[in-house]
Amino acid sequence: MLKMIARKLIAVLALLPLLAVQGCTGLGYYAKSVNGHLEIMAARQKVEVLAADPTQPAELRAQMALASDIRRFASESLGLPDNKSYKSYVDIGRDYVTIAVVGAPEFSLAPVVWCFPVFGCVPYRGFFSRDDARKQAQALRDAGNDVHVTGITAYSTLGWTSDPLLNTMFRDDDEAYLAGLVFHELAHQRLYVRNDTAFNEAFAVAVEITGVRKWLTAQGDSAGLARYEASEARARDFLQLVSDTRTELAAIYAGTLSDAGKRAAKAEAIDRLRARYRQVRDTRWGGFAGYDGWFNPEINNAKLAATSVYGDQVPAFMALFDLCGGDHERFYGAVERLAKVEKAKRGSALAAARTCP
Repeated sequence: MLKMIARKLIAVLALLPLLAVQGCTGLGYYAKSVNGHLEIMAARQKVEVLAADPTQPAELRAQMALASDIRRFASESLGLPDNKSYKSYVDIGRDYVTIAVVGAPEFSLAPVVWCFPVFGCVPYRGFFSRDDARKQAQALRDAGNDVHVTGITAYSTLGWTSDPLLNTMFRDDDEAYLAGLVFHELAHQRLYVRNDTAFNEAFAVAVEITGVRKWLTAQGDSAGLARYEASEARARDFLQLVSDTRTELAAIYAGTLSDAGKRAAKAEAIDRLRARYRQVRDTRWGGFAGYDGWFNPEINNAKLAATSVYGDQVPAFMALFDLCGGDHERFYGAVERLAKVEKAKRGSALAAARTCP
């Protein structure tokens, strides 16, 4: 789950024809986004060519062969789009492709949202430039917001362009990581609802989890599947820890304390969150420290809000998948019908599902 939160976002990239309809304030942002994306697109190499090229390093050839198998499985076994996305590769020479900036008021868990053509409104803003991300973060802080900034390892243009695989999407000896990313991003191409990021991300996470389970099972990788299930169990514990703290903070912010009192109570709630995490880490997880990187730095409303976007509705989607008999096509049909429900009622309709609609 930690890697899921910090690894990808829907690319807020306006296609060139849309630039003309934007105001001057947003023109520079769109131009830089398009330029950054086009630079990556220009460097693409076909996965199949790299895999067959004896002059390429053996590790890269093995990665390309694995990626080709995963991509084929996505379409043939999971019903995900069979297009040119993730059939090419780019080494961008760094550990992240974009930087996401998330903001939320000091006493609210509702993130700041930005609205864009094609993609709708989303609770983050992505940048190819670290300096531009830093400026956006500072502007949010100057306006009194909590801010969370994180590097992103993959992004999607929702099928508007043929998105490539990136070096940032590969982890040593972790097939599940790459498979999860590919399944997740292609899920966005299968279904995307404007202005409902929480619904979109939870749906894609459900496709990712169920897809990885099917992939590892098909590979006969029982050890890999056991590791993955243990990772998902820790992810559920993590989300519960965060959810409990968000409930605490919501009550604090809705209360009658002064700003100074709310600020102190907020800090105490976050201290309790860290203490609960350490207890879970050292007992239930047997000392597994993979989430230390999330808990050790600053924790604020923006960071908690970013986490909730990816996690809150996942259990309901997983339950719906089970109701659909573990059949991805039936599941997609059910989600497509839910997507037609008005936004204010969509989450409730998902949670209340007792059959595969």
